[in-house]
Amino acid sequence: MRIIDFRLRPPFGSYLNTIMYANIERTAVSAKKKGMDVARSARERSIDLLIQEMDQAQVTLGVAPGRTGGVFGTMSNDDLTQLIKNYPGRFAGFAGIDPVNRKRAIQEIDRAMQIGLKGVVLEPGLSHAPMHIDDARVYPLYAHCEDRGIPVLLMAGGNAGPDCSYSSPEHIDRVARDFPDLVLISGHGNWPWVGEIIHVCYRRPNVHLSPDTYMFGMPGARDYVDAVNGFLSNRFLFGTAYPFVSLKSAVDRFLQLGIKEEFLDDVLYANAARILRLNA
Repeated sequence: MRIIDFRLRPPFGSYLNTIMYANIERTAVSAKKKGMDVARSARERSIDLLIQEMDQAQVTLGVAPGRTGGVFGTMSNDDLTQLIKNYPGRFAGFAGIDPVNRKRAIQEIDRAMQIGLKGVVLEPGLSHAPMHIDDARVYPLYAHCEDRGIPVLLMAGGNAGPDCSYSSPEHIDRVARDFPDLVLISGHGNWPWVGEIIHVCYRRPNVHLSPDTYMFGMPGARDYVDAVNGFLSNRFLFGTAYPFVSLKSAVDRFLQLGIKEEFLDDVLYANAARILRLNA
């Protein structure tokens, strides 16, 4: 079995200064809500242990998203590049981009692609000047990525902004409508608006779902599974949101959700491999 984890934040570089590692007990509380524990590698802040845990869980590659600040901290794009160099073949990086300054953001997108990152992370609701995903100020960045074939991972669910409207799916729906050739990935799967984001995916073939940790013991998870077993099997991406859950526990529980056997390789590996262009 091959698995790509589309949201994995290893204990490395500036990740260690983000709230998920700096306040590991807060992370443990989140894990406990989903019936899981924080992994030993996260508590010991050991990437070598994490690599062992990846092997045990059959996670061949982890997609590490950058972050540009705000309440949760920063993971720099240069640190992502160093992570990939230090552990070749085990991680891919999506560049964290601050959307507030358009010209600077576009320059950083281009630089990130030149240094080997695979896509872009936009978290408009978590910026120092919170914006919705469909804010007009972000549109030049979407256009830039669409023109260059750069996939965009959006912080679109969970704690995506100052209030719950920042995770509401009509915002990603408008972006998908206006940029139909742009690959959009809904990080956290627009939870808790599960039925609504599934409807968006039905309408917009460029929207992919990665609910990650919200697949485990959270309301609405059954609807995600039904969508995968229906029309969404080629646009669903497995993720754990490590360190918020341990890899082996997450994989084991995911395999018990009832996803049809014929779709498992797609959702665990092939869909992500296509977006990352691993076969190119």
